[in-house]
Amino acid sequence: MICPINFSLALDDDPGKYINRKAEVWNLFYRMMTVAFVIGSVVSGTLIWLVWRFRESNNNAKKTKYEEQGKW
Repeated sequence: MICPINFSLALDDDPGKYINRKAEVWNLFYRMMTVAFVIGSVVSGTLIWLVWRFRESNNNAKKTKYEEQGKW
């Protein structure tokens, strides 16, 4: 019979099969940090590309219709 207390204490019926909580916490931390670095890199790269693409000195950047008319 499986008791709810076994789940809360991470107990198992078989001896010698313990969960190393410290290792599990660090594993989760490293996974989340990997995801955070990937997302941060994508966002930073997108921002750098946007700033570089739409800078004023870019010859391919076209003025909007409001900028051409001088009306804001």
